[in-house]
Amino acid sequence: MNKSLNIMTDRRWTYFLPGALAVALLGPGLATAATPVEVPVAAARPQAVSTGFEFDGVVEPVKQSTLSAQATGRIASLLVKAGDRVKAGQLLATIDDRETQTGVARSQAQMAQADAEMRNAKANVERTRELQKKGFVSQAALDTAESQFKAAQAVVAQAGAGAQQTALAQGFTRLTAPYDGWVLQTLAEAGDLAVPGKPVLTLYAPLPLRVVVQVPASRGNEARAATRIEMQPPGATAWTPLDVRAVMPAADPVSQTIEWRLEVPTAGSQGLVPGQQVRVRFVGGQAQRVVVPAQAILRRGELTAVYVATPTGFVLKAVRLGPDHGAAGVEVLAGLGADDRVALDPVRAGLAGAKPVSTASAAPSVSAPAGTK
Repeated sequence: MNKSLNIMTDRRWTYFLPGALAVALLGPGLATAATPVEVPVAAARPQAVSTGFEFDGVVEPVKQSTLSAQATGRIASLLVKAGDRVKAGQLLATIDDRETQTGVARSQAQMAQADAEMRNAKANVERTRELQKKGFVSQAALDTAESQFKAAQAVVAQAGAGAQQTALAQGFTRLTAPYDGWVLQTLAEAGDLAVPGKPVLTLYAPLPLRVVVQVPASRGNEARAATRIEMQPPGATAWTPLDVRAVMPAADPVSQTIEWRLEVPTAGSQGLVPGQQVRVRFVGGQAQRVVVPAQAILRRGELTAVYVATPTGFVLKAVRLGPDHGAAGVEVLAGLGADDRVALDPVRAGLAGAKPVSTASAAPSVSAPAGTK
């Protein structure tokens, strides 16, 4: 009875898994392949690649302004919101201008009074001049009349200056766009108290754009010696050349970095928005570096490794990667020897019994075998 029970128990828990399912459940290298798996390999040899380094940069608009109030008063209306497109001279916000309107009316009245007094003084000096010619008044009376006329002219000029000042103050209650652009954010709402210097909204022009990158001060000389500087937006494969617009003359005392401002050409600005992060590459000369095809690299979380061919099969080796040189391959900083050969299909190389075949060059033009998943 017990023997029969044991047999049933064994049959109950005994399964035969297909090869693909065994790999999925047990992991690469634990399933036994029915026939040896042949995996092409490539020799990891030094190749001439461009030297340089990469940093993260941030896209910024060249023209960005924080508009502030120049008069004191309540914000009567805010006519735009974040994301709105505006034209140069467009009214963006108004401030309660009742006080300034009173000042304008007062200055206009003073201007009218000063003008009337000047006309009266002018008529008086003309009459006095005629009477003085006929001998009816003295020269002193004419001098007094001319002095009064000059004083009246000065009062008119003063009133005119006051009118211009009040008109200028009246203009400060109207916030207008200095150029064509987009509203990045609003920093106040209708009803808030506006005072001189208090920000109301931020505006930026969509073009031109620049990329700001913080270069470590220790690599400043290398950056200046770069033959070209390129940018790569997220998700893009091509690199766009950049022009050096300005390099700050001093390093940040905390981060020990120097700010580089790189101008983005108009053709390369498509799809870029302020605040977006991009990769910036400083390209130097040529140097011999060990590179492998990108398809040979196995990534598992934080682990980067390649399968290296040995006389008995493949061995997984962790590697430290350098820059991606595109068509030339990915630079390997550590983990590979000069005579190592790497598998071009790391998934198949992890199968038990996998064998290296047809040793190829490390050039990335070598494609993965047909049927690779």
